[in-house]
Amino acid sequence: MAAGPDTEVAAVASRDAAKAAETAARFGGTAVHGYAELLERDDVDAVYVPLPPALHAEWTEKALLAGKHVLAEKPLTTDAVRTGELFDLARDRGLVLMENVMFVHHSQHTVVARLVRDGAIGELRALHATFTVPRLPEDDIRHRRDLGGGALWDIGIYPVRAALHLLGDGLELIGAQLTTGAGREVDTAGAALLATPEGVAAQLTFGMDHSYRNTYELAGSEGRITVDRAFTPPADHRPVLRIERAAGTEEHRLEPDDQVAGTLAAFVSAVRTGSLGPDRECRAQAALLGAIRASAVVAG
Repeated sequence: MAAGPDTEVAAVASRDAAKAAETAARFGGTAVHGYAELLERDDVDAVYVPLPPALHAEWTEKALLAGKHVLAEKPLTTDAVRTGELFDLARDRGLVLMENVMFVHHSQHTVVARLVRDGAIGELRALHATFTVPRLPEDDIRHRRDLGGGALWDIGIYPVRAALHLLGDGLELIGAQLTTGAGREVDTAGAALLATPEGVAAQLTFGMDHSYRNTYELAGSEGRITVDRAFTPPADHRPVLRIERAAGTEEHRLEPDDQVAGTLAAFVSAVRTGSLGPDRECRAQAALLGAIRASAVVAG
């Protein structure tokens, strides 16, 4: 945000005044002690809410009521009804509310969608998406139930959103499993099977006590497309899309793309143009995550 050409850090708020001062000294803006005081400032047009998931709904709502546009860290909330209420509130007040799912703003997925649309792998049959990361530090907030922790909310959201982004928002949950690791109070792994009305299946895997994997594959009647570093590619990463067909394998090498900058650009554009943007995908994502949580077979 400090480096972006269209954004300026006006203020940084923290419960810890020293942390606010340290961050403001590095990135600019005024150090503010407490979140409520920041929302009262006239020099703040929009607010970024990077708090733990359990606090997103409260402070997103307060920011909207204070007349601020909001970029909220994912998941927007841990309740589909609450997510819908916040989007409704933003629309009623003519404000932009955007959930910070950054990978959808990377151009590699646009190229993938075009290849599928142009028949590069024939008729689409299935999606396999996986995002798993190594064990997190013991004091990581993702291990805390009271803060909205767990693999589903923090990591499972990526393959779920990939399925929606690539297959459309008509997906239904067929089945799911969540695993709670030994000594943990939150889920540390999970899997889900979704399907479109046309029968295209999406098999999703996620976890936070695994070897690192960050990929999806689209399988068709005539081939498949594989995307590595699908969800968190660095800004200088050069994506390679692999297309495997009976005749052989070809690689599409793409230019680097900064999905963080792309996300901020999309948010700024929405604010400046007054375009509130579509929220169907975010609402559908919240509904699917809630359905996985509610109906999953729990192991561990």
